Amino acid sequence: MDLDSFTALLTPRGRAALAQAEELSGADPVAAATRLRRSHDAALASAALTQARLRERAKAKFGADAARMFFTPHGLEQATRAEVAAHRARRLGAAPGMRVADVCCGIGGDLLALAQAGCTVEAVDTDPLSVAVARANAEALGVADRVTIKLGDGAETRPEAYDVLFADPARRSSRGRTFDPLAYSPSWPVVLALLGRARMGCVKAAPGIPYEFIPDRAETEWVSYKGEVKEATLWTGHAPETARRATLLPGGQTLAAAGVRAPTGPVGRFVYEPDGAAVRAHLIGEVAALVGGRLPDPMIAYISGDEPIDTRWATRYEVRETLPFSLKKLRAALRAHGVGKAVIKKRGSAVDIERLRGDLRLSGDKTAVVILTRVSDKPTVLICDPRPPAQMAN
Repeated sequence: MDLDSFTALLTPRGRAALAQAEELSGADPVAAATRLRRSHDAALASAALTQARLRERAKAKFGADAARMFFTPHGLEQATRAEVAAHRARRLGAAPGMRVADVCCGIGGDLLALAQAGCTVEAVDTDPLSVAVARANAEALGVADRVTIKLGDGAETRPEAYDVLFADPARRSSRGRTFDPLAYSPSWPVVLALLGRARMGCVKAAPGIPYEFIPDRAETEWVSYKGEVKEATLWTGHAPETARRATLLPGGQTLAAAGVRAPTGPVGRFVYEPDGAAVRAHLIGEVAALVGGRLPDPMIAYISGDEPIDTRWATRYEVRETLPFSLKKLRAALRAHGVGKAVIKKRGSAVDIERLRGDLRLSGDKTAVVILTRVSDKPTVLICDPRPPAQMAN
């Protein structure tokens, strides 16, 4: 979808095509395109069908608002989930009168949350299509009066003129998605330079950002939504309570680094798999303290314990059997347990899971969780009950 075809969608004719495309949702794509082209030209029909599909996909991130919003494929991929953007706005203390500079706004996911909280947002992006989509979204959600969106280079922003600098640098290069901060746009050095001049700063990054790219003055928060790590957020401009933090959404539980070192010890009756945000934030010691657990291997993020402690910070499994890794022994053990289906997890193991699944040749009517890991630096398998209990706040 290019700028011209998107602009056409905003016309009465385009909105009519989009409404018809949404009515055809779920129909055979070829049949839908054929039907739409009876009343609209091919370019508009294609743009409408693309937008209808994107709106359907966007419901997972934006809920009911997706039906009124506009998207691009790349913009939707990088856009912040509405619940995460709202959490970030709360942490910023977003309120009427606060002036925010958004230096790479994309389709506007974050600026919408800030504007809905009352902030005045001035945003820029280098992509004309993204600017047009962000403007349309601000209009669609009724916050256009609090938002200014321009085509421009975020590097030229004067962060000193605002209360808050927000940056969500694009993580795509000409070769596709990139995990190298130096390939972000704006590049990481540019983002950090802007951050250094801001009164208060908030920068969204990929959850796997290497620690060496995080400035010493920042607090970094890894955010998990329903068990999936979504992003890392760097915060500056206030005295940080901690250098590292993990947050669970939608509940809002947070865990801060306290320098806890987990003890090591043997595998017990239970094994705990920490939430990915806690793993990224290096809070394994803090999670181990919550469950009274220990590390069977000091280099692996699995925790073991003897008591069934409920916590939202880790999924608990009951260990049926522990054995040294051996395909023959594992196959025999699973057969003895009557396991016909296995959920295979691994940390610290080089085993190819899909190949192992085929080699096991499972048969039976029971299910197990098979954890491939290391215990005291030795390849080990934990065969666990597959039914983790409902987790509670802790």
